[in-house]
Amino acid sequence: MEHVILLDDSGTATGLQDKSTVHTDSTPLHLAFSCYVFDRSGRFLASRRALSKKTWPGIWTNSVCGHPAQGEPLTDAVRRRAGFELGLELDELRLVLPAFRYRAELDGVVENEMCPVFSAVAAGDPAPHPDEVDDFRWLTWDEFRREANAPDSAFSPWCRLQIEQLTALGPEPAAWPEGDPALLPPAARQPSPVL
Repeated sequence: MEHVILLDDSGTATGLQDKSTVHTDSTPLHLAFSCYVFDRSGRFLASRRALSKKTWPGIWTNSVCGHPAQGEPLTDAVRRRAGFELGLELDELRLVLPAFRYRAELDGVVENEMCPVFSAVAAGDPAPHPDEVDDFRWLTWDEFRREANAPDSAFSPWCRLQIEQLTALGPEPAAWPEGDPALLPPAARQPSPVL
């Protein structure tokens, strides 16, 4: 069973729930992550969620998102999902927004996550898994920000919220400062092997 780690408002793990049942109209708070992947020239990799996805099908978003498994360090989870969803190995994986949290709703399905944000450099070319990613594009960071922030944006709500906070870190993603791991939710700082 693939599961998500449920959280209380302090970010402490309270239990597990089957991932296939967690996203409803009253999704409980749980632990996730997002990652923004760049190539060696600084272009950003935007991905379009597969139409078969339960949440936000066909929506453009950041490079990769996911949920850590019980006892799995966040960095390992980011690398695992990037490999599975995008067929990518990651270099220079860095925590940039340790305390990002959001709630969003589309067509009666809610996302409700504490979602630390990472940046990374692609070690090769994407080969997306068709059940996860319908399409991808390489964009300059400025092109991406303009598209995502447009009034008729096709990008996910969490992505648009993250852009606001990432922009505050500076205009050049390669120069974003490392986030403080002490600001991660407790469940992400010390993954628990047993709940």
